[in-house]
Amino acid sequence: MGSLDEGPLNLDLEIGLKNGSFELPFEHQPETLAIQDAVKLLLQGLHEDVNREGIKKTPFRVAKALREGTRGYKQKVKEYVQSALFPEAGLDSGVGQAGGVGGLVVVRDLDHYSYCESCLLPFHVRCHIGYVPSEQRVLGLSKFSRVADVFAKRLQEPQRLADEICSALQHWVKPSGVAVVLQCSHIHFPSLDLVDSSSHDGFVKLMVSSGSGVFEDERSSLWGEFMSFLKFKGIADGSAKEWCPSVKSKLFLEEDQEMVSAVVTILRSLGEDPSRKELIATPSRFLNWMMNFQNVNLEMKLLNGFNSVKANGDIREKRLHCELKMPFWSMCEHHLLPFYGVVHVGYYCTEGSNAIASSLVKSIVHFYGFKLQVQERMTRQIAEKLSPLVGGDVIVVAEAGHTCMISRGIEKFGSSTATIAVLGQFCNDSSARAEFLDKIHTTTTAL
Repeated sequence: MGSLDEGPLNLDLEIGLKNGSFELPFEHQPETLAIQDAVKLLLQGLHEDVNREGIKKTPFRVAKALREGTRGYKQKVKEYVQSALFPEAGLDSGVGQAGGVGGLVVVRDLDHYSYCESCLLPFHVRCHIGYVPSEQRVLGLSKFSRVADVFAKRLQEPQRLADEICSALQHWVKPSGVAVVLQCSHIHFPSLDLVDSSSHDGFVKLMVSSGSGVFEDERSSLWGEFMSFLKFKGIADGSAKEWCPSVKSKLFLEEDQEMVSAVVTILRSLGEDPSRKELIATPSRFLNWMMNFQNVNLEMKLLNGFNSVKANGDIREKRLHCELKMPFWSMCEHHLLPFYGVVHVGYYCTEGSNAIASSLVKSIVHFYGFKLQVQERMTRQIAEKLSPLVGGDVIVVAEAGHTCMISRGIEKFGSSTATIAVLGQFCNDSSARAEFLDKIHTTTTAL
């Protein structure tokens, strides 16, 4: 996983030789190597073993994801647009608007991701574009997504992204006007404080717009018509005023200058200018996020004062107790990208005994989330830690969204992953598992 096959490498070499020039394979390019070295330093700063199985290829995977996610710096809108402008006449009568003469065209729900220039975390972009063709020509519909992607695949902030998409289409297509609306979702910064980290829904959402030509005035009837087409799809105006949570986040660590320099190296290797005013504080903000997940042992503090529950052999007197929809944050150790979601826990209580404190279960979930992790391991660790506390019978289900599923080549927007761990009675009792899973379903559908 993460390594390149020999076939593509040999093909790259063959093509380079045929063209009379030689371009190094991706994994040997200076930018890739520089990012890998920087990521190794960051991992060491998190007290991780860079040679540990599962993490030793992380520097390359991160380099590949970042360079792929910022490929827009090397792309040009002209290359996508000029070959995709097609003649299209308007109405035969010359009365009214349609086709290539004044008719409104709306392209909705173009999903992209970009990297936030303030904190280097990926954010989701849903792009909607309207334009009014002129000069009896239209743009091939797939090219709207291509143009948006050129600018999304750079370090960005929402308003500039909308403006750049709008300006590029206006310049190269030369329509009567262009309207762009972006719905952007940025992951919250988690907190080591359990209360603070559970008090939000996980995202900052922002809607921005940009217009040119006949769409310059957002109070115009034409802009209103464009927005009507979006409302047909359930897209409502209105969103948060603030954007990147890192800007308001308090820096809780003393900066390690080697780690700061490593992030500066990453920015420079991606083709950015680290001295650009919008990027000056980015290394510190990125490290503020990363240091949440440093490999430290808080386990003794976590369980101090709690005793294990002695199992009761009379299973007829047991009842199912559930703790559902407990939020968690984590960081994928394969790509250093966040994943987040909820954990559901079920266990049996002996009749007459008390369930363990809800705060303890939440603390255990919180503790195992705040690490470089993989979801399968996290689910197992939570179950194993709870098992002696509840008498051995426990079931844990974790449901999560992974930003590595959108911010890499596969770009599977909206996907999620569920993992399950069962111990004790839940291993062999399918009816017990079904009862618990039904509790999850009932709780989820009731919201």
